[in-house]
Amino acid sequence: MRRVVVTGLGAVTPLGVGVRRTWQRLLNGECGIVSTRHLGDEFANIPSQVAGLVPVSPDQEGSWKATDHVTSTELRQTAKFAQYGLAASAEALKDAGFENGEGLDPEMTGVCLGSGIGNLEELYETSLAYHQEKNYRKIHPLFVPRLLINLGAGHISMRYGLKGPNHAVTTACTTGAHSLGDASRFIKSGEADVMIAGGAEACIHPLAIGGFARSRSLATNFNDEPQLSSRPFDKDRAGFVIGEGAACVILEELEHAKNRGARIYAELVGYGNSADAHHLTAPREDGSGALLAMKKALKQAQIPPSAVDYINAHATSTPLGDAAEYRAVKALMLGEHGRQKPAEINVSSTKGAIGHLLGAAGAVEAVFTVLAIHQNVLPPTINLVSPSEGFDCNNIANSAQPTNVQVALTNSFGFGGTNASLCFKRAV
Repeated sequence: MRRVVVTGLGAVTPLGVGVRRTWQRLLNGECGIVSTRHLGDEFANIPSQVAGLVPVSPDQEGSWKATDHVTSTELRQTAKFAQYGLAASAEALKDAGFENGEGLDPEMTGVCLGSGIGNLEELYETSLAYHQEKNYRKIHPLFVPRLLINLGAGHISMRYGLKGPNHAVTTACTTGAHSLGDASRFIKSGEADVMIAGGAEACIHPLAIGGFARSRSLATNFNDEPQLSSRPFDKDRAGFVIGEGAACVILEELEHAKNRGARIYAELVGYGNSADAHHLTAPREDGSGALLAMKKALKQAQIPPSAVDYINAHATSTPLGDAAEYRAVKALMLGEHGRQKPAEINVSSTKGAIGHLLGAAGAVEAVFTVLAIHQNVLPPTINLVSPSEGFDCNNIANSAQPTNVQVALTNSFGFGGTNASLCFKRAV
């Protein structure tokens, strides 16, 4: 049986460029959510005026500057989500000891990078330009390549000459988790020894924010206090905060990693999928879809609920979504094969600090879950002032908690009722 381990991490998030910077700021309880009013009147006219923006100020440490991460040719050919993906993959490869792709077998190395929405801004701008004059010459020659979601993975493979599996997931907010899970299957099946896996998103655009606002999904009560707007599990939560960024992990076959003396962060031992088969946007209130995904992940891992030390919840700060997932977590973790009391269940949502990165969320949160195991510390749920009734687990409220973490789950759920859960454990 081929086993899959994590040997490299990379991230671009609202807390900054770089996985170490992001992680440390997360543990410090800092928040990357800001006001969108400075982006223009079209943002100020939308009910939700907050977002998790990747910082771009040259005076701020960890800010994004595209030319630091992509070549002039890549800059011309790529959408921003793909640029974030290129940056995160480069950091992850370097972290794993494959800087600039050195040491990789091209035919046995693949890429699995997805996005939930992709290049919305260019689609919008090009549509407007074409509509005004009905002239196809208003369409940029690279319009289609910059639009396609699979070009995020494509550009990574082209940069490093990787000829293994090249796969792009687009399953709404479950994309990042599905990317890691699918990539692990390529390794287990023998199609690859190494996979770059993750998700990327960059759709802070009035059309995206307006669309989510029209579906009444977004937080609108904290426009003047953006850092308080995403508040998972809290009784005052009222919607999610849209975010942008990317994360990539290097997944590697265990013996391949051991033979080259690689540092191993954790082992990916379980991947569970399910569907709610219920509603366009809302989960089943009883959380049964989420519960099924977690059960499948643990079954594949051959690990009982009682052995799970931490759950990184999808919890986006919506009233219905958080409650449904919480019911699922308690149903999984309490009882004969689980913990005895809710307070023994460690669960947190890191979206209070960065917002909801849509297609990148699952990958970013997988990175956080792996680091929780690697460093034996649980990342906090910030802005948790008054937990909703029944939210009585150990929610890691507002401050990181050191503890022994051997096994952890991370959940992701998306519109259309698609669910995924990944199970990681400490590598032996």
